[in-house]
Amino acid sequence: MVVGIELSDDEIDRVFHALAAATRRDILRRTLAGEYSVSALAREYDMSFAAVQKHVTVLEAAGLIVKRAEGRERLVRADPEMIARARALLARYEELWRARIDRLDALLAEPAGTPGPTEEPKNDHRRNEGE
Repeated sequence: MVVGIELSDDEIDRVFHALAAATRRDILRRTLAGEYSVSALAREYDMSFAAVQKHVTVLEAAGLIVKRAEGRERLVRADPEMIARARALLARYEELWRARIDRLDALLAEPAGTPGPTEEPKNDHRRNEGE
């Protein structure tokens, strides 16, 4: 399966907003294991059906879960493709920051007084002039 990694800024904002709440992360975890009705999910939490439904709506708006109707019930399941896209985005951020930290580690490991990669060696020719 080929996964399109690119997410728009709005999609990124919605994904991180959705994952910011522990209840939504738990709903996502449960729906990764299988399909649930919203009412079955609501029974798992110490909150109203309406509150769980709002959490599901936020996850759905982020594309992290998919909702479908079956009779009178609304069934939800995680969308593995969007989760893979979000994970790929995080992996790119991790690569970026690891490279920056590696460069910083290399700079810190240099002995004091040695020029860094952007510094020019200092030659003071005036010292011997006039002697």
